[in-house]
Amino acid sequence: MAAPPVQAPSLGGSQSTQIARLRTWDAPHGGHTVNNTMVRASTHGAIRDDNLAESMSERDTMPALRTIALVEDHALIAIGFKDLIESTKDLQLVAMVESVAGLYDVDAHIDLVVLDLRLSDGSNPEDNVNAIHEMGSHVLIYTGAEDRRLIQSAARSGALGLIRKSVAPEVLLEAVRTAAEGHEVFGTDWAAAIDADEGLADARLSVREQEILSLYASGETAVSVAERMGLARDTIADYVSRIRRKYADAGRPAYSRVDLYKRALEDGILEGPST
Repeated sequence: MAAPPVQAPSLGGSQSTQIARLRTWDAPHGGHTVNNTMVRASTHGAIRDDNLAESMSERDTMPALRTIALVEDHALIAIGFKDLIESTKDLQLVAMVESVAGLYDVDAHIDLVVLDLRLSDGSNPEDNVNAIHEMGSHVLIYTGAEDRRLIQSAARSGALGLIRKSVAPEVLLEAVRTAAEGHEVFGTDWAAAIDADEGLADARLSVREQEILSLYASGETAVSVAERMGLARDTIADYVSRIRRKYADAGRPAYSRVDLYKRALEDGILEGPST
């Protein structure tokens, strides 16, 4: 006489499907036992679903997708950044624009804006950071420049940190992920900008003096500067003397061309060599 069929424990409930874990149900079934598996029960009987628990676990541990925008006016750098972000599963690039103003046309929430420190539109980093904060996004400064005052300006405005364009891809991605979560990205450049003397005296150079300084401190001779600006050589020499005197009066003497170069970097008149 055949043994009566083994019945799965009743899960109860209505016509709708229910999911229950059978903690200890050991029953002979074709020489096998069923123990601690996920079972889908319905009015039509119990159906084993071994993959359900695993898929639910993977979904629970999946990192949150963070949206990123890049403000960068150098096409090659922007393309490289785009390729790097698109190689990840937890970061999504939603915009690449050449100015902060371009972000206003982005129809998506942006967790983090990666911002070039010096843009060709002449915008001020502090103003840019403030504008981005008003949009509800975090800011990470992305630069190859050595402009201490510009970095300091961005630091005062509440950017989360600075990352060099020369860093390894994995370092850049780690910085982006950290800042996208709203955490600061610490580094020697950022620490120096935050701790620097904010009372550095302004030499109050005129626009013309700044233009001449940028050329002369970059290595051009007084003759070449005169030719470029349509002025006499002696006039350029007078301008250079006046610039030196203004820096000396501000307590920041510039006795040599190297000193003038340093003062120009400090004041953001020159951009340091890209690294």
